[in-house]
Amino acid sequence: MRTKAISLVSTATLALTLTACGGGGGGDDKSVTVTMWGGQAQEAHVASYFNPWGEEAGVKILQDSPTDYAKLDAQVDSGKVNWGLVEVEPNYAETACAEGKLEKLPERVVTAAQEAEVDPAQMNDCALPILQYTFSIAYNTDTFGDAHPTNWEEFFDTEKFPGKRGFWKYVTGGIFEAALLADGVAPEDLYPLDLDRAFAKLDTIKDDIVWYDTGDQQVQLVASGEAPLVQAWNGRITQAAKAGEPVANEYGENLISYDQVVIPKGYKNADLAQDWMVWFLENPQAQADDVEASGYGPASPKAVELVPEDIRPDVAGGADVNDQTATLIDYSYWAENYADVTERFNTWIAK
Repeated sequence: MRTKAISLVSTATLALTLTACGGGGGGDDKSVTVTMWGGQAQEAHVASYFNPWGEEAGVKILQDSPTDYAKLDAQVDSGKVNWGLVEVEPNYAETACAEGKLEKLPERVVTAAQEAEVDPAQMNDCALPILQYTFSIAYNTDTFGDAHPTNWEEFFDTEKFPGKRGFWKYVTGGIFEAALLADGVAPEDLYPLDLDRAFAKLDTIKDDIVWYDTGDQQVQLVASGEAPLVQAWNGRITQAAKAGEPVANEYGENLISYDQVVIPKGYKNADLAQDWMVWFLENPQAQADDVEASGYGPASPKAVELVPEDIRPDVAGGADVNDQTATLIDYSYWAENYADVTERFNTWIAK
């Protein structure tokens, strides 16, 4: 099970929780249960674009966290679905949609997405992008300052840029894509991934790799200097820099990623959840508010224009970041290969 923990506070501190509100999202009640990865990011998302819709539509917003694919599958299989809008990874969404575990997007949502200019590559029949982020090169500004790696080849160069390297201990976290770019593979030739070549490149710095599982660990590694270079989620580094930590993002050859929102099959208030999807797409200001609050990029490029100019250079989905992007992570590849690559990855780490 993936650990995309971005918590700085416990779920218990959320404004409205599933337990506190007595379960939910079913029957005739006007409620929708939102399930995300938790922590400050969930607080930001709910405040930016769930609560405003709920107040406007007269819908109670309930919450749970973190997203758990086994729990989602079990709810659908049992016919007792409590989760309404669930933040997931695209590779899971593609597989679950094909297996009939998710509600299909109705035409009104698809039309709203088209009008919002959402990238169709970030959608499937069941899933809508809810945010974008990028795997950047995060660096400790005390250690490197302006003389920091600007691409993955330099990131892998431990002689020119000494120190540990931090990587997410998770196969869809961009590690293989970064290794292949560092080894000279052109961005357009990345997929299908040449795993033998990627592992060989990773072997060259294996002794210098420090693994992280959570966003907190990621920031701690680079801010403390334990790993002055980290392949990072740019939003976490942006927020840490705002808080005064000695960290910064380098966007050379960044890898764009995104999370999606889905509705589990059989959710009784699916129509309300789909109402929210349309509202979300038609309200770029709410997405822009979330960019400020969470550090993550919006689903719609129209929202970027509403973000304050001083933070646009760090917005995934904005021109400043996109102009330096190597590629969009291919989650169709990962939907097909996730299990096999994970097994090989874990074996390689253990050696």
